[in-house]
Amino acid sequence: MLSFHSKKGDKKVLSPDEFHFIRELTFAIRNKGFDPKEFVKKGDSYLFNFAEKNTSGIDEKRRNFLKAMVIGVGVVTVAGIIPGLRVLVPPNVSAVSSFPKSVLLNSSGSPLKASSISVNSPIIMLFNYPLSGEPNFLLNLGDSSGKPVEVPSSTVTVPQTGDKYTFPGGVGPNKSIVAYSAICQHLGCKPPFIHFYPPKYLTPAQLTAPEPDTLTAEALASAKSAKAPAIIHCDCHGSTYDPYHGAQPLTGPTVRPLPTVLLEWDSSTDYLYALGSLGVGIYPEGANGVPSKNPTVDLSSNFGSSVGDKTEVKEAENPFSS
Repeated sequence: MLSFHSKKGDKKVLSPDEFHFIRELTFAIRNKGFDPKEFVKKGDSYLFNFAEKNTSGIDEKRRNFLKAMVIGVGVVTVAGIIPGLRVLVPPNVSAVSSFPKSVLLNSSGSPLKASSISVNSPIIMLFNYPLSGEPNFLLNLGDSSGKPVEVPSSTVTVPQTGDKYTFPGGVGPNKSIVAYSAICQHLGCKPPFIHFYPPKYLTPAQLTAPEPDTLTAEALASAKSAKAPAIIHCDCHGSTYDPYHGAQPLTGPTVRPLPTVLLEWDSSTDYLYALGSLGVGIYPEGANGVPSKNPTVDLSSNFGSSVGDKTEVKEAENPFSS
């Protein structure tokens, strides 16, 4: 039985079979011709028939579980446990054949200037790219004293397969700005469960901090061993990534790095542009762990439509309680 602990108590529970079933069903909905219009028209009978034909089957227990999801109670439960599976019915997807070049905008709708991005900010800054349902972190990395640091190019290894690829390094006036997928490569958890831990929060005090800013001893030790001043850490199951080296995994259970968003900085305007994605395909399409050479791996997903030539950077929240 899988349980999910939050500061409000242990309130979310799934059996292993339910967990396996929901993963099967979500994959089938996204890849095997699920028709949302027919679902709306025919209701749960359509969903039951679809699940029967496109999963390993549904017995009475699974049928009751699915029925609970349809009427809403279970949806809330599942969404609380697996943020990556919040949407049962995928959004409509428009055709996308290549990565857009998208200027990053601030909340006022003006191009975001690289020099305005705070160094080591604890506030979660997100933008969607290349599709409207794919959130990414925007980070301006610094050292422990808060000075921006140049993020060099580095080789990233995918633990799942042993494949390697080259992370191009940071951009901006100090070459300290990077962007990574905000979808954990383990089970798809999203912010605030996964977020950036600036140097001031990379301390033993976080071992007993409330969710979602709790660190594990393993994460702290791995950051120290890697000499990483800050990390990206997922509170769901403890996966840790090194943002100074292409989001290379520092601790499991993830076996894949966070995909990188390729950025371009225009020194004449100080504007930032998203150009593409690098690394393994964004969860769950990249479950094979093989670095993408064909961008259609990311563009053919069901995470929404292309963001087009602009995408807004939103300051979601500060996850730290102090």
